[in-house]
Formats: sequence, structure tokens, C-alpha cells
Amino acid sequence: MELFVQQLVNGLTLGGVYALIALGYTLIYGVLQLLNFAHGEVYMVGAFTGFFVMVGLGGPGKPIVPVWLMIVAMFLAAMVVSGLLGVGIERFAYRPLRESTRIAPLISALGVSLFLQNAVLLLFGSRVRSYDTPRYWSGAGPQVAGVQVNPVRILVLVLAIILMVGLTRLVEKTAFGRGMRAVAYDRDAAVMMGIDVNKVIVLVFFVASALAGAAGVMVGLVFFNVNNYMGFLAGLKGFTAAVVGGIGSIPGAMLGGLLIGLIESFTTAYVSANFASVLSFLVLILVMLLKPRGLLGTRAIVKV
Repeated sequence: MELFVQQLVNGLTLGGVYALIALGYTLIYGVLQLLNFAHGEVYMVGAFTGFFVMVGLGGPGKPIVPVWLMIVAMFLAAMVVSGLLGVGIERFAYRPLRESTRIAPLISALGVSLFLQNAVLLLFGSRVRSYDTPRYWSGAGPQVAGVQVNPVRILVLVLAIILMVGLTRLVEKTAFGRGMRAVAYDRDAAVMMGIDVNKVIVLVFFVASALAGAAGVMVGLVFFNVNNYMGFLAGLKGFTAAVVGGIGSIPGAMLGGLLIGLIESFTTAYVSANFASVLSFLVLILVMLLKPRGLLGTRAIVKV
């Protein structure tokens, strides 16, 4: 039971991170029908931004500000930098190709992904950086079924839930959310209704990329190490989660992320870490065979 509870907490933590990445994929796809394969690298840039903010504030040795303030600054900086990076990617890599064939933006996304990987490598080198979280935050967390839960994991899980709930409210209850849904349904009709389509798309990229930046800091806090190649596999897992849940569906992205995180955690504990990714992709294949639109995906409306 103790092992089960520990892996449940680990799976929910990892799943929360995957869910935030998957939400970025599903937001952009829902509005533009575009698979942003540079999203994993935006997540990587967020992780590096959080690390450099931490170092600038004296961590991980002796922070010059309270730990809670340092962590808040790490998240805010990562979300802002990643959001602005996403806006830049949309402006220079995707907007000129918006009326092109589907394959052109996809190739552009892969090119941006490789560019960001190598740009970070050239700027900061190949050395793996470590958040080294235990040096500045090693307090004991609560006990659940006899298991001492790491407080960092609790923080990550709570923040992931807050961000997911906040995004849901943003989409459902605000003018931006209504504009986003209108553009996703019919871009031409949205223009005729006076909606600034470019502004909506820019905000979508900012929000999606900011969520990825927050996920990057979360991974750094929990798993410590960050490097310029970390975005590839994480982006692939986030995309898997979005597709499993139903790409284009916000609840589906949340469900898919949590499901993939739990599968990896329990597979690592009860089978082998070598099979964790294999089983995740096997689930993707099974879902695509049995329910091609994903677990919570809806049938596409064909406009005539």
C-alpha cells in the first residue's frame, strides 16, 4: 500500500506536468489546426529561465530572498519568457504560412524545434544544470497512508491544478475565451463579427507557451536536472497525452496527461523503468485504434 500511494503521488505529479504541456498542444490545434512540435522546446526554455532566475537570486546555495519568493519569481519569469517566445514563434514561423498547405507549418515547427535546441546548446553549453531543490527546500511533507509526501510534489500538483482550472475558466467565462472558440469554429465568420483574429491567435500562443514554461520549472523542482534536449521527449509525451485525451479538448488534455503520468509511474514501480515510455505509446496506439478521436474528443463538424 505504501508503494502504491507513493507511485500514485508520483504519477499525479508527472501527469500534471504532462497535462500542462498537452494543454498547449490542444489550445493551438483547436484554434489553428496546427501541431506545434516546437512546444517541447518552449518548455525547455522555461526550465532554463527558472534555473537562471534561481541562480540570480542566490540559489541553490543561500537564496538572498525568502524561498517562496524565489519560487514565485522562477515561475513568473519562466511563464513570461516562454509566452513571449511562443508569440515570436507564431509571428515569424507560422503566420507567414497560415494559408499554406498543412505540411508547410509542420516542417517549420520541426525547424524551430531544432533551432531552439541548438541555440540553447550554443548559448549555455551542453552541461546539465541542476535545480538542486533539497538544498533550499527540504521540509517534511504530510503523511498519506504511512507515506511521507515530498512537499515539492504537493506544490507542483497544486499549481498544476490551479493552472488547469484557471485555463478552463479563462476559456469558458471571458471575452478572450469566447473569441478563441469563435475563431476555432469559423475564422471567416469571426472576422465578420469584428473579432481580431490575429490578436486571439497571439494570446492563444502566449497562454499555451506560458503553461509550458510553468511545466518546465515544475520538472526542474521535482527532478532537478535540465538540459537542452529535455524538451524533445517531454513534448512527445505531452502530444501523446493530448491525442489520447482528444486533441482540441481541454478536459481531454487534462485527462490524457494524468493518465500518461500514472501509467509511467506505476510501470516504473511494478515492471521496469525501461518499459514506461513503451507502455505510454502502446496506450496511444490502442486509443487510436479503438477511439480515433481520443477519450474525450468529439466528432468534427463539417461545414458546407
